[in-house]
Amino acid sequence: MNAVPRWRRRGLLAAMVLSVVAALGVFGTTQFASAAAVTGNTIAGPGGKCVDVSGDDTGVNGTPVQLWDCQTTSADQHWTWSGTALTTIGRCLDVASGGTANGTLLQLWDCNGTGAQQWVQQANGTLKNPQSGRCMDSPGGATANGTRLEIWDCNGTGAQTFTVTTGTTNPGTCPTYSDTPDFGPNVHIYDHSMSDAAIQSSLDSVFNAQKDTLSAQFGTRRDALVFKPSTTPYTVGANIGFNTSILGVGQNPDDVRINGAVTVDAFNASDAGNATQNFWRSAENMSINTLGGADRWAVAQAAPFRRMHVIGGLNAYPASYGWASGGYIADSKIDGTVESASQQQWYSRDSSFGAWSGSNWNMVFSGVNGAPATNFNTNPAAGPRYTTLATTPVSRDVPYLYIDSAGKYRVFLPSLRTNASGPSWAGGSTPGSSLPMSNFYVVKQGDSAANINAALANGCNLFFTPGIYHVNQTLHVTKANTTVLGIGYPTIIPDSGVNAMDVADVDGVRLKGLLFDAGTTNSDTLLKVGTAKTAVSHAANPTTVQDVFFRIGGMVAGKATNSLVVNNNNTIIDHTWAWRADHGAGIGWTVNTADNGLTVNGDNVLATGLFVEHYQKNEVVWNGANGKIVFFQNEMPYDPPNQAAWMNGSQNGYPAIKVASGVTTFEAWGLGSYCYFNVNPAVTSLRAFEVPAVSGVKFHDMAVVSLGGVGTISHIINNTGGPANSTTNNVYLVSFP
Repeated sequence: MNAVPRWRRRGLLAAMVLSVVAALGVFGTTQFASAAAVTGNTIAGPGGKCVDVSGDDTGVNGTPVQLWDCQTTSADQHWTWSGTALTTIGRCLDVASGGTANGTLLQLWDCNGTGAQQWVQQANGTLKNPQSGRCMDSPGGATANGTRLEIWDCNGTGAQTFTVTTGTTNPGTCPTYSDTPDFGPNVHIYDHSMSDAAIQSSLDSVFNAQKDTLSAQFGTRRDALVFKPSTTPYTVGANIGFNTSILGVGQNPDDVRINGAVTVDAFNASDAGNATQNFWRSAENMSINTLGGADRWAVAQAAPFRRMHVIGGLNAYPASYGWASGGYIADSKIDGTVESASQQQWYSRDSSFGAWSGSNWNMVFSGVNGAPATNFNTNPAAGPRYTTLATTPVSRDVPYLYIDSAGKYRVFLPSLRTNASGPSWAGGSTPGSSLPMSNFYVVKQGDSAANINAALANGCNLFFTPGIYHVNQTLHVTKANTTVLGIGYPTIIPDSGVNAMDVADVDGVRLKGLLFDAGTTNSDTLLKVGTAKTAVSHAANPTTVQDVFFRIGGMVAGKATNSLVVNNNNTIIDHTWAWRADHGAGIGWTVNTADNGLTVNGDNVLATGLFVEHYQKNEVVWNGANGKIVFFQNEMPYDPPNQAAWMNGSQNGYPAIKVASGVTTFEAWGLGSYCYFNVNPAVTSLRAFEVPAVSGVKFHDMAVVSLGGVGTISHIINNTGGPANSTTNNVYLVSFP
């Protein structure tokens, strides 16, 4: 690709904006994050020019790297130096195609840790690429704007003098925002200045708009129902529809109490009594007094029930006893019995139950007081099938919004727990720390990716309000300990094939409550945690990815090669659903294309509550060492048109989980993989799980199901177990090896 010159007016524009804002006397008081605040260091090149990415801060793979006048406001002239790799706007300085010949051009590319992206600063001021043995070079010593950079035999001339500046340039400072922000029209806030009847009317209005499976499931409306703390209960009943969150904003669940119910059921005639499409809704941080009965939370995927106290029982199935396909409970206390009945699978973590009753295919518990003992019956005609771990290996409960005693909003950040059991708030308040909302940029529908990135570069945390967010550039989370918190299913859609978000190789990033929805131009990756695998440990302060969901198709004909790629070591993935749509708009084998749901390259990564469905190759690829999965639910793609279209080399189909051949330590508990090849029932997958046959790789309690006998999975794991087919729909295995 030829260099693409551009006319730069950003410095002048930024100066004009600052002058105008200062003249108006409102700088620092409005929610404005200056795009001029960028991070990183420049690379000084020949003629006083800087190393620059062609275009305006939106570089995609293959974007040329060139010389240009130095600009203090240009994010793509500020590089982060790891000691070997140089990164800007989420990608690495790269020698095209890994070339080693003189004249090979330089470009921006996804960081991959290869030799094409390694650079060493030489004592004579040159930057050397060890793989090629050649240096960064400006052809013929040219200094004109737009000069495309290359590699050439190292010669120590001025054409090869490129110096990474030291110190931090423009570190950015987060403005002080309001502690009582305007959250916008999609956040409905309730307190006792309103009558219970007025609150009920508002709740019913939201529900009626979000109820219908046929019209609301892939709609663009998003809502959050927020109850302020009070010593007086709210006497209301809240039915929760699609794309809706209900939450209390007390510091602890019992600070908000509803005398009544928070209900999800098979609400619509089109549901035919089933709750298998009750997606994208949540309840968090409140107590429900059922007044002697039981609450009902009959959900499928992406419907977490967190930090909840139910004074009574909880029914996880529809009143009709139709099928349900979920769900997830964490950091909660259910005083009575949790009854699963027709639920197909469920994961519960760090909670306390009066009792649990019921099982079908795969009920998994870790750190749950009152959970049943492990008993995984392999007889398809009998039960139960419980997998119970006394504790959760590592957990950190979600960041959450609350109001302090002064009436100001804050975000609480729970502490890391090791070998936890029971709710984090069982002894009073959840241990941890908190941040004022003045440290958060409140993202509202209509905000641009540039504004969001400027806030991140300034060191702000992000609070996403309910809405649809199209981004035309990747959102870069580069600062340690950044919190990105969403309520009401804020949906991030990448445009023009950009990646939606990436996270740097830093400590303590917390991502919670986001839905990534693929755009119509293929993205390589929707969310990348760590631009490349390194040896850096984050064990003391890991990145957490919680209630973060991915969707390919359904709303539009989305496309993304990968949904979630995890490169950072010690990352905790706590409740995710990566879903290539099998219904809705824009679906089809060649329409909503997606290879992999989750790829893990980092070491010591833990996934708790992992739901991945319908991807066209491996649903999960695990390359990192010492990984762990506690609960896995999967459906293979419904729609391979024939066997030839779904071949893994000479192997029929793809395993749902592929643990790489070089991995020697890995362990997983409570796994289900199902097939329903309804487009062509003759399609077969050779196996559900494929792993190295070594003693350190262990799988416990596996369920493989041919739904309705439509299609075949020949083996459960490697060549052991099975088949699940039209004759024997369900097959089970306790352990491997």
